[in-house]
Amino acid sequence: MSSDIDMELHRKHLRDVSRRDVLATMAKLGVGGALGAAALSGDPMRALAAVANETAGAHPAWKFVFVNHVTTNPFFTPTISGATDACKLFGCTFQWTGSETSSVSQMVSSINTAIAAKADGIATTVIDKVAFDKPIANATAAGIPVVSYNADNNPLNDRLAYIGQDLFASGQAMGQKILSLVKPGGKIAIFIATPGSGNIQPRVDGAKAIIGNKLQVKVVPSGAAIAQEQATVESFWNGNTDYNGLFAVDGGSTWYTGVTSKKYGLHAKGVATGGFDLQPGTLDAIASGDMDFTIDQQPYQQGFLPIFYLWLYKLSGGLQSPSTTNTGLKFVTSANIAGYKAPSYFEGSPKTTSPV
Repeated sequence: MSSDIDMELHRKHLRDVSRRDVLATMAKLGVGGALGAAALSGDPMRALAAVANETAGAHPAWKFVFVNHVTTNPFFTPTISGATDACKLFGCTFQWTGSETSSVSQMVSSINTAIAAKADGIATTVIDKVAFDKPIANATAAGIPVVSYNADNNPLNDRLAYIGQDLFASGQAMGQKILSLVKPGGKIAIFIATPGSGNIQPRVDGAKAIIGNKLQVKVVPSGAAIAQEQATVESFWNGNTDYNGLFAVDGGSTWYTGVTSKKYGLHAKGVATGGFDLQPGTLDAIASGDMDFTIDQQPYQQGFLPIFYLWLYKLSGGLQSPSTTNTGLKFVTSANIAGYKAPSYFEGSPKTTSPV
């Protein structure tokens, strides 16, 4: 009996020490008991709300800058929502800038502008292997932390972390899915908005690595503009009706692959289709049985986490370095489409509001 009592006292001691350690760490970060109690309660939203209350006025209203490669693309609607929510919680602001057409020079110019404006942190999509090295190094030299999100074409530069999908691995997963849908020897097209771009080219490379010579693969550039993608996909099908599958590695091309499939009844003809991201037209095509799959990469997290990591880096004086985070790979098919068809703020559905 005494041994049981001793063990329970030992457990209680460990819990008390653990609690004291957590509260002491939080005190070092400038947050107090309310946050500690919330964090220990196991309720993450309560803890985040406590962060906002505890740190209000305790630090400058830091301003962070996102430099994006396709600033008006609807894929990034939930990314912007994630950044907005994080700023509400942590008492900071952000600017959304970059290029509408994946122009590397425009993006580099935006990073340089953020440096000149003395931004408190920068998050950027690294879509080129070398062009971002110098501006990221310049930002670092100026004391401005930089993280990459959505695309990370050179992990050896001075960025602190990458928040986004493992792009090559996601392409490999798509390749395996394609092989399960198209018989050996078949012909497929893979549409890509901007060939060579670091945010989508690795997906093509991953898919081709898995497919090998089991299928005939034609990679088709579709363009960065939504209207161009629609015309390209539809025109390709009309000129290549002997193909057994149409697939895409970017959100816009995937959307219009689904639209084309529905318009021409491709599934009834035995043509497989699929791609990436969660545009409304893509989800509609899966729900109606006109598209086999799409791949979710959690775009909301790609906005929320960069803000959180940069904020924590600033709050801790650089002691809490941003963590590289794989936002995942999730197949969306007819089996789980119902959850995605319900309006969701976190997936960018229109007319939905933030819970924050």
